[in-house]
Amino acid sequence: MADEGHIEVPGGKVWYQRVGGGDGTPLLCLHGGPGFTHYYLERLADLAGRRPVIFYDQLGCGSSDRPDDPGLWTVERFVEELVVVRQALGLDELHLFGSSWGGMLAMQYVLDRTPPLRSLILCGSPASIPRWIKDCEALLEAEPESVRATIRDHEARGVTACPEYQAAILGFYRKHVCRLDPWPEGLERSFAEAGYQVYETMNGPSEFTVVGSLKDWDVSERLGEIDLPTLLVGGRYDECRPEHLQDMQRRIANSELAIIEDASHLCFAEQPAEFARVVNDFLARVEHGRPAIEPD
Repeated sequence: MADEGHIEVPGGKVWYQRVGGGDGTPLLCLHGGPGFTHYYLERLADLAGRRPVIFYDQLGCGSSDRPDDPGLWTVERFVEELVVVRQALGLDELHLFGSSWGGMLAMQYVLDRTPPLRSLILCGSPASIPRWIKDCEALLEAEPESVRATIRDHEARGVTACPEYQAAILGFYRKHVCRLDPWPEGLERSFAEAGYQVYETMNGPSEFTVVGSLKDWDVSERLGEIDLPTLLVGGRYDECRPEHLQDMQRRIANSELAIIEDASHLCFAEQPAEFARVVNDFLARVEHGRPAIEPD
C-alpha cells in the first residue's frame, strides 16, 4: 500500500509518500544533501512491513517545488518545514530517521522544538561540520596526489560541474559514500534530480568541501539535551567516521551505536539485511518499553 500527495510548506509545496503498514509507530525519513531527494533512501521501504514508512522530498529537489530563492535555504526554514509536514500528516506518534544532512536536521528539530518522539535514528549524520571537514580532508589524503590536485585546482577556480572534476571525486565517493558497483538506481536518480541551488548554498561543491552556510554548524555541546532513545548508525568506511559517531553516542545519554561492516555512507543500501535487523531490533525494544541498551 502507498499513498502520496503534496503539502504546502513555507516557500512552496513538498511531495510525500507513505508506504507499508502494520501496527508499529510510523517512521518518518529525512533525506540528506541538503537537496538530495528521497530516492536514495528507497531500501528503507524494507522496514514498512511492520509500520508505515514515510518519505518526502524537501523543498527545492525531487518532486517538490523548486523555487529560485537562495534565501529559503536555511536550517531554520527546513526545521519549520518538518514541523508542517508532521502536522499535515497527523504524525502524533513518530520515530524520526535522518540520513546525513537529514540527521542534522533531525537534531536541530529535537534541540529547538523539543517535540514528542518515540525515538531518533541518526544515520551517518555528523554533529559538527567543522569536524566533518577535518575528517574528510584526512580521508582525501588517501587519494593520489594527482586527484587531490585536480580537485583543489577546480574548486579554486570555481569549475566543479565539468567531467574532469566529477571524475576526480568519484573515487572518494566509491570508497566513502556508496561502495556498491553498480550504484543503486535510487542513488543515480538522486544525483539527477538533486536541488543543486540548495546544495551549493548550504554545503558547497562536494561532499568533502563545505564552504556554504553550514560550514560552522555544530551542535556537539548540546547533544546532552537530547532525551530520547537514540540509535546512531553508520558504515565502517563512512565519510561520517565511526569515531565521530562514537563521540556523539557518549554525549547522548539514552543512545546506542551500530557500525555496519563493509559499508560506507549508504550502509542501508550496501548491507540492507544487517541494517534492517539493527533498526527493527531497536524500534521493537523502544515500542515494547525495554531499555534502548540492554543491561549486561
